[in-house]
Amino acid sequence: MLDVSRLRAFSGIQPTADSLHLGNYLGALRQWVALQDDYDCVYSVVDLHALTVSPDPAALRTRVRATAAQFLAAGVNPEQSVLFVQSQVPEHTQLTWLLNCITGFGEASRMTQFKDKSAKLGDKGVTVGLFDYPVLMAADILAYDANVVPVGEDQRQHIELSRDLAIRLNSRFGEGTARVPEALIMQSTARIYDLQDPKAKMSKTGHPAGIIELLDSPKVITKRIKSAVTDSGTVIKWDPKNQPGLANLLAIYAALAGQTPEEVAQQYCGKLYGHLKVDLAELVIEALRPFRERTAEYLADPAALDGLLEEGREKAAAIAGAVYARIAERFGLTPRANRGPAA
Repeated sequence: MLDVSRLRAFSGIQPTADSLHLGNYLGALRQWVALQDDYDCVYSVVDLHALTVSPDPAALRTRVRATAAQFLAAGVNPEQSVLFVQSQVPEHTQLTWLLNCITGFGEASRMTQFKDKSAKLGDKGVTVGLFDYPVLMAADILAYDANVVPVGEDQRQHIELSRDLAIRLNSRFGEGTARVPEALIMQSTARIYDLQDPKAKMSKTGHPAGIIELLDSPKVITKRIKSAVTDSGTVIKWDPKNQPGLANLLAIYAALAGQTPEEVAQQYCGKLYGHLKVDLAELVIEALRPFRERTAEYLADPAALDGLLEEGREKAAAIAGAVYARIAERFGLTPRANRGPAA
């Protein structure tokens, strides 16, 4: 049961691949787990967002379960937090429509991620869903009266839109209509880059050999790290500006070993890049071994996993239903009659 005396955090990850990657783990999941001690946390597998990339239906259903299993394997505790599948709570899409009606077209079209993706896809590849993605994200957040949203720096603009829409609702309909959320961007959180393009964030849409998937075999992990792009220099030092490839490897090592990148660089002073890569591969493999084992356990019992998600859906629906009813009433929508049990 959520403790209403504590601040609430909301976040979600798309099920767009069979496995989450190391950037998800170090940049999001570990932070989610830590937040559970101090916040009431609501975490979602945001499958509606995944529809913007036109996934295979059967693959999407499989990935929803796999993503939820990985949340749990990372330490998301359903006794402490609400864990659910976005599409199973219809208030997300209902609230999106209300927010659409107070969002300016120019406001939505200025979203950086939309502009970047539309430039790559061209007019024929851009859907209304992709355009409306940030409004759905705002609905995700506002539906839970979230105080904070743990996100990466690249999502700050989307949180600003959520804030603007909440403020607009309160201005139009009165204070208390919506809670104004804050972005929770922890500076200590590791930012992990593509192993083949160390100037780009590690992403499922990046270079195929540039990501380390959490469910990769030890052989694949070793191959990816050994083939990671480094730099023309030979001295191991912490210099992200001039040696981004090396800095990325040092950052991964530091995040998993509980050290600073500077400490790791000092540890390998005088050694070759190859030594660092071999040791880093072993560190990643051992760090992810229990995660892979726990994920396999959850996926081996799909009925139990679905049961956990159903319990989470019920909790999420109770929160989102009340919030949506409050906002819809302010818009002037007619509430559904509560007829009670049949006589």
